[in-house]
Amino acid sequence: MTANLGNFDRAVRVFIGLALFMAPLLNQPAIWSSAGLAYASMGVGIVLALTALVRFCPLYRILGISSCKI
Repeated sequence: MTANLGNFDRAVRVFIGLALFMAPLLNQPAIWSSAGLAYASMGVGIVLALTALVRFCPLYRILGISSCKI
């Protein structure tokens, strides 16, 4: 796997990922009172955070995008 995420992209993904993961736990806003939306939000948050940690996004690979300055 070749890295295809730059530092700014990684920071944004971690921030949004943690926000999506924590929001249902805090029930802020109340839209996450639905269990399905809460689990979906947490799942997307985990995926965003993991892609930031490994510096690789499979969707970027498919689309031929790279924000990494090599």
